[in-house]
Parts: sequence; C-alpha cells; structure tokens
Amino acid sequence: MTLHDDIVAMGQRALAASRQLALLSARRKNGILQSMADQLISDSPRIQQENAANMEAGRQAGLSSALLDRLQLTSARIEAMAQGLREVAALPDPVGRVIRRWTRPSGGVRPSGLQIVKRRVPIGVIGIIYESRPNVTADAAALCFKTSNAVILRGGKEATRSNSAIVQAMTTGGARKGLPADAIQFIQTHDHEAIRELVQLEGLVDLVIPRGGEALIRAVMEQTKVPVIKHYKGVCHVFVDESADPDMALAIIENAKCQRPGVCNAIEKVLIHEAIAGSFLPRMVERLQARGVELRGDEAARRIVATIKATTEEDWTAEYLGLILTIGIVPSAKAAVEHINRYSSHHSDAIIAASATAQKIFTDEVDSACVYVNASTRFTDGREFGMGAEIGISTDKLHARGPMGLEELTTYKYVIHGTGQVRK
Repeated sequence: MTLHDDIVAMGQRALAASRQLALLSARRKNGILQSMADQLISDSPRIQQENAANMEAGRQAGLSSALLDRLQLTSARIEAMAQGLREVAALPDPVGRVIRRWTRPSGGVRPSGLQIVKRRVPIGVIGIIYESRPNVTADAAALCFKTSNAVILRGGKEATRSNSAIVQAMTTGGARKGLPADAIQFIQTHDHEAIRELVQLEGLVDLVIPRGGEALIRAVMEQTKVPVIKHYKGVCHVFVDESADPDMALAIIENAKCQRPGVCNAIEKVLIHEAIAGSFLPRMVERLQARGVELRGDEAARRIVATIKATTEEDWTAEYLGLILTIGIVPSAKAAVEHINRYSSHHSDAIIAASATAQKIFTDEVDSACVYVNASTRFTDGREFGMGAEIGISTDKLHARGPMGLEELTTYKYVIHGTGQVRK
C-alpha cells in the first residue's frame, strides 16, 4: 500500500469508530478513561525508556534546553498525564446536553407548534498535528474520546517513540473496558507527506487542529481541504501601567517569563509606562538577568539601561520559547493596547495596574483570546481553567477561542418534534 492508501484507510477506520463512540454512555466512557490512566502508570517504565531514546536523539540533533524540557517525560509527568485522564473522566460529559429548548407558537406569525431542541453532539473525526510535547498525545486522545470523537494523531518526529508508547498504553488500557478499535490512531511515519494526506481527507476527517510553530500552521493551511482550528504561536505581553504595584509586576513578569519559558503562554514582551520606566526598568533588568534572561529593548529602554541589546522589527513578532525578552516603553495604556493589537499573536496578554480605568481600557480593547489583570499569563491552560486536560489554545475566533476543553470539541444539532405539521 502507498502512504496515500494508508492514511485513507486510517480515515475510514476512524469514521467507523466515531459511529460506535457516539453510542457510548458517559459512564462507559469514564470507565474506559480510568483504565487508560491505570495503564499509563503501569507502562511508565517502558514509556520513559522510549522517551530516553528520543531525548538522546534530541541532544544529538542539537535541540535547545527549552525544547528538550518540552520533550522529557519523567515519572511525575506521566503521573500528571494519568491524573489528567482521571480529571477528564470526572468532568460532565457535554455530549447530548441540551443547549436550548423551545416550542414555536401554534398561532400568530409563522405558526407551527413545533418543539425544537438544540443539543450538543460530537464533531466526528478529528486530526491533531503537533510537535515535540508528548503529553499532548494523552491530553488530545482523552478529550476527543470523552466527547465521542475518533482521533488521528500525528506528533513531531522528535517524540515518535514516546508518543507511540503513550498511544499503545491508552489503547491497551481502554480496550479492556470496551474502547472501540481505531478510536485512537497514531501516524508513525516522519514523512511530511502524511500531513498533506491527512488534511485532505475530506469526507472522512471533520476537523484538523495543528499545534506548533508558524511553519507547521502555514503548511497545514495551504494544503487542507478540511476545516482547521489554528493553535498559533504565543507572542504574549505584559504591560506595566504607571499605577502598578512594582513588586507585584516584578513577580508576575519573572513567573511569566522564567517558570517555563518554552511554552506558548510564557511572555515574550514587556511594555512599561514611561512614567515609571526610570525606576522600574533597572529593577526588572537586575531581576531577570539574575535568572539568565537575555534582554532586548527599544531606544527608550536603552536610554535607561544602556546594556540592553537593541531590538529589531522582527523581535516584536518573535516567539522565542526561551530566556529572551523584548522590552518597550509606551506613553499610555492606549498606546500599549495599540502595540499589542499590532504585534501580539492574540493568545494571552496581561496588564499590571491598580487603576480601574487602565484595566478597563486594556480588557475592553486588547483583541486576544485571554486577557489578564494582575496575574501571570502562565494560567492560560485547560487545567488551570478547570477544564481538565486541554486540546490546545486556539487563537482563532471560530469555532473555539482560548483553551479548548470538552465543550469546544463538540458541535450541535437541532432535533425537531412535530405532530404532523406541514409548511404552508
């Protein structure tokens, strides 16, 4: 068989599985998820063995420390994956939930007396394309399964052995409790042509979700015949207003940049109100340089701290995924909003301010999926939002935006009951 034939066959099997999944009760699905979690723990030594091979190959290939951190699976991280599955099992099942119910009048304008119910249903078959984080495998598979969607996973080549071991554990554990065959499938090949084949499975795949760098997203968008929800890069900002508590601002910036710099909700830019820049910026530079952060600044910032490197235009749109931060000085909250709306990837942006006026300007006018007031952008995460695991952070506006949990992996249909009505 050719690669084309292989991917088409996966799509056909996924479609058949999705029809079986739609019939599973919430109780049955939850039992399957619990069995998957148990198997992840049981298979932890083998998963870590496969991951160690990926880690060594990554070091040989020269992956950065941030990317190696995203790739690594420790016992604690595997336990966290299993706990994520248990959390998903504990969440209410959105499938079948009634969104709205109403009855059309039998008299007056356009009478019919029809009873109309709008309820949540699975999307069907979802293709998920992602890069080096193997925990995405478990999160994506669990969320798709809980919402009765079949899933075809295609991870990055750096994590193929880790991803394959995770899928094997989940399908083995799930099968014991009735997981339909082919409900969770994983594309093993590194061939980029597999992505093109997957995103062209019109009629077999209902939705594609790419998670990764700009090149991956653009490649998918250029090739797809299937609807796409983009999980684009995280060019996240913190704006420090003149009314900000400086100690709070420093703590939030350090957390948002340094706690885990290789993730999409870490900040890449800080904007500082010019009224406090002279006193605040030197403190921030000292604190971040002690954490090993390379700082780049505009002319106004470099007039205050001359040792900061000069920015380029490319810096303002760059997602570093490492210990690099770009700094700008702005004259007002309005100017910060204009800058963010121009350069942000519309993922997560924050204001540190005591002023209610500045907060309102920022929250009303920043066009991002998540807008924070006096908190770190690192909270943009399905678990932190109480969604359990997440499928990713959508930077689109249709049909989902921000952290994608269970509800965002469903669509809806209308069920209409009548008593013999015909339209006149």
